[in-house]
Amino acid sequence: MEQMYGIEYSKPEVILLQDTGIGVAETAARTCYDSFSNSENEVINYIENNLPDSKMCTDINAIEESSLLGDLSWTYFHHSILEHANLSFLIRGTSRGVLQEHARHRIQAISVRSTRYTMSSIINAFVAAQGDKEFFISKILSFDMFVTCDEGYNRVEIASMFDKLVYQQTKVENFNSIAIAKSSLGFLSDFNNDSEGLFVALQSGKKKRNVGDAFKHIITDNVKVDMVVTFNLRSLKNYFTLRDSGAAYFQIRWLAQEMMRVTPTKYLDLIVKKK
Repeated sequence: MEQMYGIEYSKPEVILLQDTGIGVAETAARTCYDSFSNSENEVINYIENNLPDSKMCTDINAIEESSLLGDLSWTYFHHSILEHANLSFLIRGTSRGVLQEHARHRIQAISVRSTRYTMSSIINAFVAAQGDKEFFISKILSFDMFVTCDEGYNRVEIASMFDKLVYQQTKVENFNSIAIAKSSLGFLSDFNNDSEGLFVALQSGKKKRNVGDAFKHIITDNVKVDMVVTFNLRSLKNYFTLRDSGAAYFQIRWLAQEMMRVTPTKYLDLIVKKK
């Protein structure tokens, strides 16, 4: 948790899910210069006159150091060979605001927690509240869905969500039919004036498909998202250079720093300039 501009924020968590190694990148570089015999890695030497078998491919992917890659990265700036190494990160608890920043980095694969499919609990809390704003606020607070950690600030956020939904409710006929599954409509009479009971019943019932289509507008950039991102090493170099900068948006800087923390040294040596 860290305070910025008077508000406390939680920081994201990052796990490195997989990395493909630097051996293929060295193989690519040696192919460019026809210099397999100059490698300090025996398995690369062998490629001079042989096609790798499955055991050699395993050994190639286990390579931990390559002087050629270091020279090409920092002396000759032949960075295209870095595109042959890939790293995938699981990110939890960053914000939708950071997601927008991430989208500006073109060369990455990104899969993000969908608001289309994951807003049911929020809408169930609103329907269950039956007009009780405090019930809605308390229930949403328990979801821990914001990167901001200040309860007073988060109550303002949630109150705004409630007001937007109330306004939409006045504009849409049969509001509940777009908010909850058809099979759950009977719960409204079964738990009349029992907000907690209705919420539990709605949560246990069938989830409304694509409920976020009608309600995505109620949430802000402050909402937490989870995602998996995969970068090739050249793109990761660009990402770290731009986003670990003091000029970067502070939340994406925190994320870049966490991603860097879990990135193995053999990659960092090729893409992050030593201070």
